[in-house]
Amino acid sequence: MSEAQIVDGKAAALALRKQIAEKIAAFPLKPNLAVILVGNDEASLIYDRNKQKAAQAVGMDCHIYHLAEDASEREVIELVSQLNQDGRVNGILVQLPLPAHINPLNVLMNIAPEKDVDGFNPYNIGLLQANSPLAFVPATPKGILYLLKQVYADLSGKRAIIIGRSNIVGKPMAALLLNKNCTVTIAHSKTKEIEQIVREADIVIAACGKPKIVKAEWIKDGAFVVDVGINRVDGKICGDVDFDNVRLKASYITPVPGGVGPMTVAMLLVNTFEAFARQNHLHLD
Repeated sequence: MSEAQIVDGKAAALALRKQIAEKIAAFPLKPNLAVILVGNDEASLIYDRNKQKAAQAVGMDCHIYHLAEDASEREVIELVSQLNQDGRVNGILVQLPLPAHINPLNVLMNIAPEKDVDGFNPYNIGLLQANSPLAFVPATPKGILYLLKQVYADLSGKRAIIIGRSNIVGKPMAALLLNKNCTVTIAHSKTKEIEQIVREADIVIAACGKPKIVKAEWIKDGAFVVDVGINRVDGKICGDVDFDNVRLKASYITPVPGGVGPMTVAMLLVNTFEAFARQNHLHLD
């Protein structure tokens, strides 16, 4: 029995970051990314520092605006407004989750669409649904699509299932794949007989946050399995897919870590550079 080819997201992300760095080096101005962090969630702190390091490594400016845990919704929105009006800032992202007393939609709706490099403003969500090239696409789904296209020159007619219906991954991923003419199913916690549905899929994207829930017997022979999950079990990181067994059924599989994660950061940089280019009326190849 042959094993699936492991899709190296880290290598693909490094190649993308190199391309971005070369493009930035060709311009006298630097793209500028603003990250808003509210509170002291340890995982969010780590994510944002990694984003800052990655941005600076390709030649971008990146500043983290760190607000207190008890910062009001009005304070966060006022900061967003200031950054919207700052011509030096090209991209704005708000680290989620926000503290419970802040409604994330109220904050995200206030990010200027042209600076919304996370793609979470409803305006950009609508552009994605309309298959507009002007949409800023959320970084994780954009990275997954990039990996899929390294294998499939044409996604038309592929049957895809996304396990998870979040606004960050599941829903935008479904829109992206529909725009590529896939037949798409979204499964979630209320889905019945999920195993049977998954068995029909050429592409399986697991993004539900449940360790190793996707089993080998769920997988169609030759499927492409994308694992978005990041879970800590007994001190070790694992995904939503039972990797060791699923790789014996699939043709392609992304690992955790080293699969989707690096692509998410790379695509955030791609979106920030694109925002910078649009705002400065730069013509790109």
